[in-house]
Amino acid sequence: MTISLPGPLSASEWHLLTFKEPHMGTEFTIRAWTEEGRESDLTRLVERAFARVKELDAALSDYLPESEINRLAKAPKGKAVIVSEDLFLVFEKAGKVTEASGGVFDITAGPLIRLWRMSRKNNALPTPEQIASAKARTGFHHLVLDAEKRTITKTMEGMLFDAGGIAKGYAADAALAILKDGGFPRSLVAASGDIVVGSPPPGEQGWRIGIETLEIGHDLKDLQTVTLSDSAISTSGDTRRYFEHGGVRYSHIVSPATGLGLTERTGASVIAPDATTSDSFATAVTLLGPKEGLQFIRNQRGIECQIVVLRDGHEAFLRSDGFPSPQGPQVQQESPVPAP
Repeated sequence: MTISLPGPLSASEWHLLTFKEPHMGTEFTIRAWTEEGRESDLTRLVERAFARVKELDAALSDYLPESEINRLAKAPKGKAVIVSEDLFLVFEKAGKVTEASGGVFDITAGPLIRLWRMSRKNNALPTPEQIASAKARTGFHHLVLDAEKRTITKTMEGMLFDAGGIAKGYAADAALAILKDGGFPRSLVAASGDIVVGSPPPGEQGWRIGIETLEIGHDLKDLQTVTLSDSAISTSGDTRRYFEHGGVRYSHIVSPATGLGLTERTGASVIAPDATTSDSFATAVTLLGPKEGLQFIRNQRGIECQIVVLRDGHEAFLRSDGFPSPQGPQVQQESPVPAP
């Protein structure tokens, strides 16, 4: 999880206001600096921003039976479905990340993810037959996207979609855009592990962001922090959502290759120009693992990452060359990650 930390208060004519609402299964937080006398204008814009997030949830949530993404899943094979601009953009971006990551990030992995949810609920691993059936219905190559007509066509029956690795980042970007367009560029939008920030707070170089690693319970003062402006950071990992079976700890993050939750204790924080990118790339890095994930990021332009691995009770950190040096305590300085 990434956590925004307050900095020193600036000149008295500026005020920092904080707003919170539950959306997309988590809490969205908006923090914005406003000049004195503009508080009511900011409040109205924040209401619009949260309404936009709610609108996107109705389009992108696989938990809502009548969401647009679920209606697309129910459409017959071979039918070109005209979709909203938001849904098309999310699928288009997801497809690019799928290609760049060699298929580990996959918005079509819905059958595997829903199977894994049921397994966690029942505290039982899925059978090889169940996994094979789910894997047969996944793959971005089973989709045809037509940008000119804004249509998506499935070439496989039984497909299910899961935008969990990109939707919150996309929604955070959309909310921040409303604030910036409305004249409040010194704003931050946080959606669980995804944070996007605008211009720096008054008198500051940027927003201080605390990075939570794999151990729960750190005090805020003990978190590593980075300072960012006009960019986004997302953290992906298994800090809170996991289950144990047969003495093995499985993450909620499902590997498309195995159909099972990840078992290696690893997490990734990705910095990118926008939260749509940081959200999806953080998921991809976590799925790729430390060595491949770091190389994957090194092959990208304008994207940086920090990867943390927990083995034998110790956290080891790996960073791409451009990741800002975090301030605050570290359990172990960056070092090569040994083979398991």
